[in-house]
Amino acid sequence: MNDDRTRSWPDRDPDPRRQPPAGGQGTPPWARNPGGHPQNPPPRNPGPRPPRAQPNRPEAQPNRPGTPPPGFRQPPPGGRRPGPPPQGPRREPELMTHHVHNGTVDYNRDYNGAADYDPLDPDDVYPEEPELDAKGRPVLTPAQRKKRRWKIIRRSLYAFVGLFIVIPAIAFVITYFAVDVPSPQSVAQTQNQAVTYLYADGSAMGKDVPSGGNRQILTPQQIPDVVKHAVIATEDSSFETNSGFDVTGILRAVYNQVTAGTGGGSTISQQYIKKATDNDAPTLTRKWTELAKSFKMNQTYEKQDIITAYLNIIYFGRGAYGIGAASQAFFHKDVSQLDYSQAALLAGLIQQPGRADNPKVATARWNTALDRMLENHYITQAQRSSAQFPTPIPLADSKGDSGAPYQFISDQVKDEMAQHGIPPEKYYSGGYTVQTTIDKKAQDAAQQAATDALKDQVDDRLLDALVAIDPKTGGVLAYYGGPVTIDVNGQKQAARDWADTPQNPGSSMKAYDLTAFLKMGRGINSTFDGTNNRVFDGRKVRNAGPSSSCSDHCTVSEAMMRSANTVFYDMVLNVTHQVPVQQAAQEAGVRLTSDGGKSEISTKDNNISLGGGDTRITPADMAAGYSTFAANGVQRDRHFVLKVTNAQNEIAYEAAPSAGKPAFASNDAGLSKQIAGNVTKALKPVIDFSHLKCPSGHECAGKTGTQQHTKRASEPAWSADANAQTWMVGYTPSVSVAAWVGADGDQNLHGKGNSPIFGSTIAGPMWQKFMNTYLAGKPSEKFDDVPLIGDAAPPSEGASDTATPPPDEGDGNGPTGNPDSPDNHSTGDPNESNNPSQPAHTPKPPKHSQTNGPPDTGGPPDPGNE
Repeated sequence: MNDDRTRSWPDRDPDPRRQPPAGGQGTPPWARNPGGHPQNPPPRNPGPRPPRAQPNRPEAQPNRPGTPPPGFRQPPPGGRRPGPPPQGPRREPELMTHHVHNGTVDYNRDYNGAADYDPLDPDDVYPEEPELDAKGRPVLTPAQRKKRRWKIIRRSLYAFVGLFIVIPAIAFVITYFAVDVPSPQSVAQTQNQAVTYLYADGSAMGKDVPSGGNRQILTPQQIPDVVKHAVIATEDSSFETNSGFDVTGILRAVYNQVTAGTGGGSTISQQYIKKATDNDAPTLTRKWTELAKSFKMNQTYEKQDIITAYLNIIYFGRGAYGIGAASQAFFHKDVSQLDYSQAALLAGLIQQPGRADNPKVATARWNTALDRMLENHYITQAQRSSAQFPTPIPLADSKGDSGAPYQFISDQVKDEMAQHGIPPEKYYSGGYTVQTTIDKKAQDAAQQAATDALKDQVDDRLLDALVAIDPKTGGVLAYYGGPVTIDVNGQKQAARDWADTPQNPGSSMKAYDLTAFLKMGRGINSTFDGTNNRVFDGRKVRNAGPSSSCSDHCTVSEAMMRSANTVFYDMVLNVTHQVPVQQAAQEAGVRLTSDGGKSEISTKDNNISLGGGDTRITPADMAAGYSTFAANGVQRDRHFVLKVTNAQNEIAYEAAPSAGKPAFASNDAGLSKQIAGNVTKALKPVIDFSHLKCPSGHECAGKTGTQQHTKRASEPAWSADANAQTWMVGYTPSVSVAAWVGADGDQNLHGKGNSPIFGSTIAGPMWQKFMNTYLAGKPSEKFDDVPLIGDAAPPSEGASDTATPPPDEGDGNGPTGNPDSPDNHSTGDPNESNNPSQPAHTPKPPKHSQTNGPPDTGGPPDPGNE
């Protein structure tokens, strides 16, 4: 639609505002004629339409009194004047919705958008068109240019503040509430710390240091101010006043980065957060959250807690984490004993712990720390001038009092602590100190005796172990399971703990055979056929040699002294049976695999009677079992731990004194003591018979044991007489000791000239040497006397405590005699007699066990155990 702005519609007078200004033709008649007709009515739309901006428009004249209002037009004489001829398209009539008609026209803006112009105000001057430059832009006055510059600067400042201050501040607040700051206590619990071991008397044994290094968590009161001041001056001089981060420090770090200088901008709080979270990723995200956490930590905790937490986990070198461990590693001092010079050295090494033993670096860092301590007024000028470099102890000596304890002891302690609420995952977290039951004198004696026992042996496959237990408490006094490492192809490898490895106990199992027999009311004066080469259900059982055999009317006491296999095989097969023997060993303190232990006692055949076959017991269990005999039938669980305290010296676990329990008669302590005492009576003669001596002033009882090697076709002939395991287990009222010498598996062990080894030849002397060393100087002791169980001794027969041992035949096994062995040579299990009416003993036991065949053809020959 085209709008002819110079014309009006046929039924409407032309709008004078739309008339072109040229020649004054646009002036209405009443304006040209002051004596016009004001009485004539105004046009239908008195509100004029805002004109288009027109250059050279004449200024509006002010209304004079008596003149028609603006927009009034005098009708022409003679009626309506015809309008001008149409020129171009006709204009569309205005609608009532147009601004002119509905009163919404903006008189402050002309048609071209000129502001502050009112076309109805005769005093308002229509703005002139702005002057344009060559590019068509308005030409500004100096004032406008200045105003425009400030406008740009102001908006730039707004953008800068919003982008670099407001938005980061909002993000920081969001991050502040989103992150969690772990407490120093919780962080300390996650830091692996060395476990300190003490002997029973409280003297130092060593430290079990975790793979991450040595740590010691201290309290704020345990760290002196001189140490705190040294670290603050060296690492973060504004620590006591900043809010977790230092703006000047950050700017200084940026400057150093640009200029290739040294030094960072992290505060102590930031360093602590980085170490505590173990996050050192070079990312902006990590740095941002570190700032938020550092700030939040300073709003949450006291400064003394933060500096203490930092000093507890920072690395100083020499494997020492924390100021407590560093003080020991560098000066062998408690942290409370450090002076300002030593504190300065440790503080200076924080930045370069890997070069702590470089004298040039250490001296430079020491000087830097002292200079900063002086700047911060922590020391005086006189102190600075007189300071002497504190030379650390030699690196080789730095681990002197923090050397590892005997590894096999610490392994046993770990297992025991787990049973008392300190599992392996918490073992290194509490800064624990463990006071063990280990007696230093006993431990040294055990290691020396075991080392000397193998010193002159020609068979390099020989291994040994020794365990000593206090019968009155159940505490382990000494524990030696062999060397911790061994050489394999020129490289050190972890060795097996032979004190905790089950082995065939051989004839040392006979003490439990006798216990089961005594529990049935039978006594050590009961008699059996003790002759050699007896056949039981088609299987031949032999004794170790002439000295190990006795008459066909042999008392149990003499059979124990001589280690007559035929007697005890007959006893278990036909009288006690296998399960009661297993029960007797368990009651004495042997821990079976079914109870979480490692020992095995098989009841599937009669090999149990001679400690062979699938019956295997650890040296630790044998010492514990015999300790019950020494304690008059009172069983106490063996243990290694007396007390455990944490880093705050709070008791985490303490072993209560054990009253024990009657082992062999749960409701009758007297009967249990009588049974144990009768076992002791039978074991006492074994010591002398095996060419062993008890320390002067002490009564001893015990039993040797030997497990024969099974010869292989490829082995030399002498292997038929070789043995694989040997034992000596014995006790006094104050100590029970199990000594074992053997090999890894069934091997043909030998002595000089390929002679067989026996329980009385290596294990026995090792046991005796330990007893002599440990009991030296201790009060004399004797066993309690108890009544005999069962029959009294026959008038002319029975064992004698003064029986003369055969010359050079320890435990009844001379060099020319056949060594004993369990029934593992058999190709099948014997047919066991379970007849409950079988008599316990007869004056002359019939050879009823030979009913399955002739003595020599009823089954394969089965040598017995000594």
